[in-house]
Amino acid sequence: MLEKLIVFVEEYSMEAALQQLLPKLLGDIEFQIIRFQCKDALLKCAPDRLQGYAAWLPESWRILVLVDRDDDDCVVLKSELEGMAAAAGLQTKSAVGQGEGFQVANRVAIEELEAWFFGDWEAVRAAYPRVPATVPEKAGFRDPDAIAGGTWEAMERVLKKAGYFGTGLRKLELARSVAAHMVIQRNRSRSFQAFARAVGAALA
Repeated sequence: MLEKLIVFVEEYSMEAALQQLLPKLLGDIEFQIIRFQCKDALLKCAPDRLQGYAAWLPESWRILVLVDRDDDDCVVLKSELEGMAAAAGLQTKSAVGQGEGFQVANRVAIEELEAWFFGDWEAVRAAYPRVPATVPEKAGFRDPDAIAGGTWEAMERVLKKAGYFGTGLRKLELARSVAAHMVIQRNRSRSFQAFARAVGAALA
């Protein structure tokens, strides 16, 4: 039985989104979000953090490491994360497959957090009602994880066109506003569903 989930994230907006999303996934189970200054800082510091946890991590605790793909190769990035956990002596979800007993799950958000928001457009519209309902039907937006030219930039363009964020996208405000309205089961982003499944596996 899961008693606590520890989540490593790379920046403020993911932390803000997860503060809203994790209670929807975990119910009353305790969680702790450890935020690093940026992706490079997470990748640099995570090995030592994981090594520290390996010495005392209770059996009922799990660690979730969550990073953006950005321009990295997803397979290479995931392999780097897996290697960190293995070097610390921690069992990863990928290593044990469908079996039980993993301690760390590594997940890559493709391409950025904003892909998750494109995956639940109803939540975006609940927070920003003037954005068109038809955006997910348009070419280039049908697959939230394959939006070209930068996901947050695409979100900024859509929101500006609807009359929001005229001086530039405020990512922290966006994350808090949209995540509050998100419904786990309806999200079309594959990377979001992989994240949700990892949390679900920790609960199992």
